[in-house]
Amino acid sequence: MDYLPITVQMKGRRCLIVGGGDVAARKLKHLLKSDSLVTMVSHDFCEEVAEIAENNGVELIRGSFTPDILDNIYLVIAATDDRMANRQVSIAAQQRNVWVNVVDDLELSTFIMPAVIDRSPLLIAVSSSGVSPVLARKIREKIEWLLPRSLGKLLLKLKGLRPEIKKKFKQMTDKRSFSEWYIESALKDENQLEKDTHSLFEDYQNNHRPTGKVYIVGAGPGAVDLLTVKALKLIQKADVVLHDALVSEEILASVRKDATLVYVGKRSSQHFVTQDRTNELLVEYAQKGLSVVRLKGGDPFIFGRGGEEIQVLAEHGVDYEVVPGVTAAAGCASYAGIPLTHRDHSQSVRFVTAHEKGTDSKVDWQSLAKENQTLVFYMGLMRSKKISDSLIKHGGKPSTPVAIVAKGTTSDQKVVVGELHELSLMVDRYSIQAPALIIVGEVAKLAKDLHWFKHGQLIEAKPELSKIVNQ
Repeated sequence: MDYLPITVQMKGRRCLIVGGGDVAARKLKHLLKSDSLVTMVSHDFCEEVAEIAENNGVELIRGSFTPDILDNIYLVIAATDDRMANRQVSIAAQQRNVWVNVVDDLELSTFIMPAVIDRSPLLIAVSSSGVSPVLARKIREKIEWLLPRSLGKLLLKLKGLRPEIKKKFKQMTDKRSFSEWYIESALKDENQLEKDTHSLFEDYQNNHRPTGKVYIVGAGPGAVDLLTVKALKLIQKADVVLHDALVSEEILASVRKDATLVYVGKRSSQHFVTQDRTNELLVEYAQKGLSVVRLKGGDPFIFGRGGEEIQVLAEHGVDYEVVPGVTAAAGCASYAGIPLTHRDHSQSVRFVTAHEKGTDSKVDWQSLAKENQTLVFYMGLMRSKKISDSLIKHGGKPSTPVAIVAKGTTSDQKVVVGELHELSLMVDRYSIQAPALIIVGEVAKLAKDLHWFKHGQLIEAKPELSKIVNQ
């Protein structure tokens, strides 16, 4: 982030604009909206500047800029068409630690002016870091029509309500609950803005019964831009987010800042939080009337234990909703350039977990070893030798193409392509670490030609692996 976005209280602060033309006029109007005390210096002033100055008490100095004019100035804007003059202003301002903006000149500026959506007291600033003001304005225009005109009035109402809310509600969760209810109600019905405080509290108590709810949400395979829109909305509103080890830091950064984050991750042989304890936490938080998101890598219903969790929620009478995510098989295969089905190679696809509950295997290896299908093994790294040995034992060809996709869809993605009989050696030789998927079938070899994700790494297993296997 090259620039720090901040809002500055400008009321009564002395500002200087160097220039007197049309651009200077626009900057003048902008500063006057913030109740700044503006002085302008230029040899000539256009009619618009002269008129605005007369009506708003702006001091106009006719002549050249000199550094002493900056005495007691908080902020200066250079808006002349003379770069040498603008440079003089910039140097003098920086020597005095005065904020300076030179129009259309990033090099000479210490701050830039964003495109602003004004719903005072709500302000939304859009900045391209000075790279393209035109793009910033276009984005502002797109956002502008989405926002109700009543937002400013709503904020003023909330400002007046704030002390009353503090008196009425002692718990932070209750304060937040009322505020969220009122904001949503007012956005749906502007008549809420006209009601007095007593009526609003009465409406809230009569019509709002805070009940906890759990959202079982899929976070996708890793890349933050593969998170669904609904998932993003929910984690931005949740009171509590219980997440596992497969949810990236980039996605967690989108969680509401005052929400409670609870890590309930599990890794093979490293169970930090048991599934039973996770189930208990979901019920406990929901019974407190909170909005709870159980955020899982991939899709919650594909080897994500989402089914087990909602069974517990149903048993305890807790309201819940399931939000699907892009499952790891679909996401990682796509980013590896491996179509899971292909008319020439595979007429079906099967998702298989290598991590079973209990000790008795229920995997039908005979069925999995058949040709013309694609197998995707979840959580299979530590059982890679069992996977290859079992498939070959039950009729699978040792030369069947395989691909291991580690940390798929992220900039650390690694794809290793080889043959079934080399699988466990591929894991060891290329230091594959979880999270990773194993894809078995003729489609796996297509990664060599169809690999498109430039941030990832594609490795073809070296021939000597076959020699090692055969020794």
